[in-house]
Amino acid sequence: MKIVVCVKQVPDTKGGVKFNPDGTLDRAAMLAIMNPDDKAGLEAALRLKDQYGAEVTVLTMGLPKAADVLREAIAMGADKGVLVTDRRLGGADTWATSTTIAGALRNLEYDLIITGRQAIDGDTAQVGPQIAEHLGIPVISYAEDIKVDDKAKTVTVKRQFDDRYMMVEAKLPCLVTALAELNEPRYMTPGGIFDACAAEITTWGRDDLKDVDDSNIGLAGSPTKIAKASDKVRKGAGEKVTPDSPEEAVSYIIGKLDEKHAL
Repeated sequence: MKIVVCVKQVPDTKGGVKFNPDGTLDRAAMLAIMNPDDKAGLEAALRLKDQYGAEVTVLTMGLPKAADVLREAIAMGADKGVLVTDRRLGGADTWATSTTIAGALRNLEYDLIITGRQAIDGDTAQVGPQIAEHLGIPVISYAEDIKVDDKAKTVTVKRQFDDRYMMVEAKLPCLVTALAELNEPRYMTPGGIFDACAAEITTWGRDDLKDVDDSNIGLAGSPTKIAKASDKVRKGAGEKVTPDSPEEAVSYIIGKLDEKHAL
């Protein structure tokens, strides 16, 4: 079985977010981590590797420093890493990103593709399903559990809803988008870190993509544009009161709720 996991290097928002003048994220200036949903998808792939001896390839699109998340994935147990990087691919929205990644995936053999549900820097949850559409394969999103029948060549997914779940089965090849709650990702091992440092990362540019038109990549090929971007608006301190008794505190709260017609 051959599994490809698509991961993304995202800003570590705990370290602050910075923007370019055109409103896009200044990724080069920020600390970065592997997207949490993607890491859960990687762990799911590694468990299938443990079960079936699957080959796990991890693919990412980004700046050259995005190779760091590929080495992290190899240190966790992945077999290969592929970095798609090219200035012509910069500034891509979800459509251009999914077009690019699909063009890279056409160079690879796969039975199962796993992506995260969404990235914490965009929260669109669009790229995974769009990749499947470009490749003409089925997609199952919001995976809480993934099971593969290697003999029947099927994947069965427990798919999350707000108050229930759905069991969905699809024939391979298929794309599945994973939730961060899917599992607890393993740690890198000392031997894995050694292997990751020595591993050769395959690097592809624009010219390595298959069946991709220039009009659908990069900033120029992105049908959606960022109208405005800013840091999170901080809330004010609010009104502070110091009641003399619990009864006075309760009376004050009830009065405020009554003013706002919440009672």
